[in-house]
Amino acid sequence: MSVLAASPPAVAVFDDLLLRAEAGEPALLTVRSASGGTLTLDAAAWVRPALPGDQGLLDRCDGPTLDVGCGPGRLTRALAGPGRPALGVDVSAVAVRLARERGASALRRDVFSALPGHGRWRHLLLADGNIGIGGDPGRLLRRCRDLLTASGRVHAEVAPPGTPGWSGPVRISASGDAPSEPFDWAVVAADELAPLAAAHALRVLMTWEEAGRWFATLERD
Repeated sequence: MSVLAASPPAVAVFDDLLLRAEAGEPALLTVRSASGGTLTLDAAAWVRPALPGDQGLLDRCDGPTLDVGCGPGRLTRALAGPGRPALGVDVSAVAVRLARERGASALRRDVFSALPGHGRWRHLLLADGNIGIGGDPGRLLRRCRDLLTASGRVHAEVAPPGTPGWSGPVRISASGDAPSEPFDWAVVAADELAPLAAAHALRVLMTWEEAGRWFATLERD
C-alpha cells in the first residue's frame, strides 16, 4: 500500500528556497493557482542588496516605515537611517534571520497580528506583490490603513495595467519538489486599484512605472 506524503506548509517551501538562494543554489519558485495558471519567480533575487525599481519606493518613504512581507530585508535595510526608522515583518523565520544578518530590524509576525507602532507608521510598504497577502486585498488595505498615522501612505507594488486581477488558493513549489499546501493569494493590477481603494476609505494618489515594475501610493480618502 502506498502512502502519500503530506504537502508541506507554504512557509516551509519558502524557507527552503531562501536557504538555497543564500547558498548560491538555483531557487526557482513556481506558483500555481487553482484555475491552472502558473507563475515562475526567482527567489535568488530577493536576497540581493537591491533590485531595479526599488529606488522609487525608497525615495517616497521619508519617515517611519513598516515593510510588510519584508523577506530577507533588502528594502528595510536600505531605509534604515537617521530620521527614517524602518521595521520589517514576515512570517518566515529564515527571511527574518537573513534580514537581521544584513542589519535590518525585523520581526517574525503576521501583518494581521499585533504589531508595534499601531497607528503611528508614516509609510507602509507592500512590495514584491505583497498586496496579495491573505488573498483579500480589501482586508489587507483596511489593516494597512489602521496601522498608519492619519496622514500616512501605503506604497504598493501592483501588476501592470491590463493584467487580469484574481484571488484564490495557490500552491508553491521549488523545482522538482512537491507543491505546498494551498494558501490564499491575490493579484491586483494598477488600473484596478482605484475602486478597490475607494471601497476601503483610501484613494490612489499616484502610480508610476520603474524598471518594468508598477507601483502605487495610496492615502486616506
